[in-house]
Amino acid sequence: MNRPRRRFLHWAAGAAALPFLSRLAEAQDYPTRPVVLVVGFAPGGSADILGHLMGQWLSERLGQQIVVENRAGAGTNIATEAVVNSTPDGYTLLFITGANLINATLYRNLKFNFMHDIAPVALLAREPSAMVVHPSFPAKSLVEFIAYAKGNPGKVTMASGGNGAPSHISGEMFKMLAGVDMLHVPYRGAGPALTGVIGNQAQVYFSPLSAAIGYIRAGTLRVLAVTTEKRSDALPDIPAVGEIVPSYEAGQLYGIGAPRKTPAEIVDKLNKEINAVLGDSKAKARLADLGETPLGGSPAEFGKLIANETERWGKVVKFSGASID
Repeated sequence: MNRPRRRFLHWAAGAAALPFLSRLAEAQDYPTRPVVLVVGFAPGGSADILGHLMGQWLSERLGQQIVVENRAGAGTNIATEAVVNSTPDGYTLLFITGANLINATLYRNLKFNFMHDIAPVALLAREPSAMVVHPSFPAKSLVEFIAYAKGNPGKVTMASGGNGAPSHISGEMFKMLAGVDMLHVPYRGAGPALTGVIGNQAQVYFSPLSAAIGYIRAGTLRVLAVTTEKRSDALPDIPAVGEIVPSYEAGQLYGIGAPRKTPAEIVDKLNKEINAVLGDSKAKARLADLGETPLGGSPAEFGKLIANETERWGKVVKFSGASID
């Protein structure tokens, strides 16, 4: 091979490697400025609580501030659309909840495809919801609640964080499997819904446990059951709904996503740091106190879970007949 040709091939190989080396250098330096974590619910709910905790812990590991931005509305679709349309550079992230997976079936005219347009970064945790009532509610147990609701069809008011929110669909699943009729009262987010039950404006709410547990311990709310398959370690004396209502299971999941085309090197770095946070003993203790089970894992594992949960909740939405244009 002659010398000019050899020189050209070396140059071509070096040029081809430049984009990879540039991305690698960018990932190693990332982040060089604050990162925005968009939460699709109003302040005060479980997503907001966990979002701020993860923001604080990640800030400490990454050396840059994680700014939590609440963009409530349209069952998290406003927040999701904002992240989908943002620059895919790792500086705008989405706090993923079960609402994102429910919306794929619930909404008929979304401007995005969640599984296509959001790259999974890391699964954070699972938690049960707590079926809570105001202390003045006549039923003192889940069995008594079902009997009361059947004896007063359509009169028990069921709060939710909004049409199609996990609390709404969890309640619809309960109505379906327990054979009761309750009046749905949607609020503008999980925090306002919880406040509604505390103020006795609505009678029952399927609240994420992390948001309700302080009020439960203080006696401000009465908990009848938790919604995961098994009892919660945070409330071991409280039954799971499935003990009374066979086949009922409605746990929440939380995670972090990024816009599609975010560099894989940045996704992998975030995943690594998030898993490190979830493995920290202090973080694990704090999450356990809130009733959360930290999980973690790879982006691919989280993506598979998203697909499975989207299919599972889609069946519930279709069965309930709920639909939003």
